[in-house]
Formats: sequence, structure tokens, C-alpha cells
Amino acid sequence: MTEIRVDAAELSLRIADRLRSAGASEESVEATTKALMHASLLGVDSHGARLVVHYSRVLKGGRVNPTPEVTTRRTGAATAVVDGDDALGHLTSYRAAALAVEIARESGIGAVGAVRSSHLGAAGAYARAIAEAGMIGFATTNTDSVVTLFDGAKPFHGTNPLAFAAPVPGEKPWLLDMATSSIPLNRVLLYRSLGKELPAGVAADDKGEPTLDAGAAAMLLPLGGVGYGFKGAGLAGVATLLSSILMGTTLDPDFIPMVGGTDISTPRNMGHFFLAIDPSRFAGAEIFAAGMRAYLDQLRAVPSVEGGKVMAPGDREWRVEEERLRDGIPLDPDTAEFLGFSN
Repeated sequence: MTEIRVDAAELSLRIADRLRSAGASEESVEATTKALMHASLLGVDSHGARLVVHYSRVLKGGRVNPTPEVTTRRTGAATAVVDGDDALGHLTSYRAAALAVEIARESGIGAVGAVRSSHLGAAGAYARAIAEAGMIGFATTNTDSVVTLFDGAKPFHGTNPLAFAAPVPGEKPWLLDMATSSIPLNRVLLYRSLGKELPAGVAADDKGEPTLDAGAAAMLLPLGGVGYGFKGAGLAGVATLLSSILMGTTLDPDFIPMVGGTDISTPRNMGHFFLAIDPSRFAGAEIFAAGMRAYLDQLRAVPSVEGGKVMAPGDREWRVEEERLRDGIPLDPDTAEFLGFSN
């Protein structure tokens, strides 16, 4: 069975239905569906609709609170903490991003940490939400150990994404959403489901040796791969510093595994970090908008190599979104079956 394409609106309805069936509150359903559709529409399939299978399982198992009482606490003129009450991470994260924007409107910058959360999906969804509010956004989290260190032979960091976004006059936001690993773990799981071979230099077997076999992959390599992985390993530490150490939440090696373990009832106390910057408090909103316009015009005008195409962060994603709204969203066989789709 190969992947199939499904209508975006129908996919959204079925994701929401499965989350409700697992007991999630309406606000949890709304936030999670929005975040998963963000990823599926932009081509981040590893963090899109396929995760509804896992989320339904941990909601029923007790790891994630289906009806949380998310609370916020202001800790300073420009800072706050959101307590997710072990909610689905998407609800916690959208709350924290919105609060960061609210604080930035008052103080110029809003820095918000989250505690007692869970897997947040694509970090870019929350940086995007901040940018759509007219601000520069940043979102990050640390996750359970699946990525080895440079010259390491066992996992240490999580995939630990760093996501940035900024508003652009007359178009979708500038958007950079990157794992600090070579690829996300969920992409390995997706490749296993599809029976596809991994690219070179992204994963290693249980001895730390690079492998192309998704089934044999025991750990990921840090961004930069063989020879330059110290860069990705260092950036992964930035996510851990802001999301875990700063917030007093779980360190990467101390997490209960997201998948593959038997414990789906114990909350994982994930931490996240969000930042909103109001351009009007610096050079000014109009100057910032003109600068973004000039920057992107110049960037896209750079000649490309033969057969290549110069793109700004987000260009590929927004093009994929247009295509998928028109032609449908591809689903892997396992997710399609869970959501009741068939060829």
C-alpha cells in the first residue's frame, strides 16, 4: 500500500474526531488539529497528521491530560511561565506564544517559558503564530535523547528544534523551522512506515555507525553529519538550555521515551521556550517592513546554480501549502488506516 492524498478540510475534521474520541477537550482538539495541519500542509509530514495516532494513544494511557487547566504566571515586565498541566503540547504552546505577543506589546519583548507540557509537534507553528501577530517569533523545545553527539556512540540530545519567523509585507511570513539533528526522528519512523531508504549521513545504528536502513537506525546524527556534527550538537544544547535548564524541566537523557517504551501513563514534564519581539520598539515597524522587503527581494535575485533555485526560508513551505490545498495532503498507510481513509 502506498501513500494516498486526502482533502485538507476532511483531514482536519478526522484528526479532530480522533482526538475527541481519545477524550481531549475542545480547546485541546482545536490547538492540536491546527498545529498538525500546519505541519501537514507545509510538507513537514513527520510532525503532521501521522502524530494523531501517538497522541490518541498517550491521551488514553494517561501520559497526557485530556482536560487540562493551563495556567499562566507573570514573573516580570517581559517574562512569564505557562504551566500546561500535562496538556497536549500544542495547547500549552499556542497559549505561551499568544502570551509572549501580549507581553511584547507592553514591553517590546515577551519571553515565555512552559513547564509540565508534552510533545509540541512542529515548533514553526508557534513562531508562525507570533509572526502573524506582527512580531519576530522564536520557539524551541528539548526532547528525549535520540541524537548522538559529535563523535558520540550513544544518543544524548533530542532533535531539539529551533524555529524563527518574521512578518513580511504582502506575503506569508519568513519562516525557518529546523531540527538540530540531521533529520527529525519522526521522519525515520515515517520512512519505516513507507519502506524507504534513509539519506546518507543522517542516522546511525546501535554501534554509532552511519546507516541507510530506517529499521536499523538506533540514533540520529547531529546537524552537519559526519565531520561537522559539532555544530548541530552545540545548537541542540541551546534548546536544552532554554527549554529545560532555564525552566527546571526534564533534561534530554532523563525523558521517558516518546515512542517505543511501555510507559504511556507517566507525564514527561517537557519544557518549551518562546520569544516575541515587537519591531516597533526598535527601528520601527515601517522601517522593519521595508527592510524585510528589500532583504528578500535581494536574496531571491541572487543567481542560482544550474538546475537550482534560490529560496528564502519558508518559500518552499508556502509553495507546498498551495499545492496541497489544491491537490490534497499525502498520508502514509498507517495514518490513513487510523483515520479511516483508503485507496
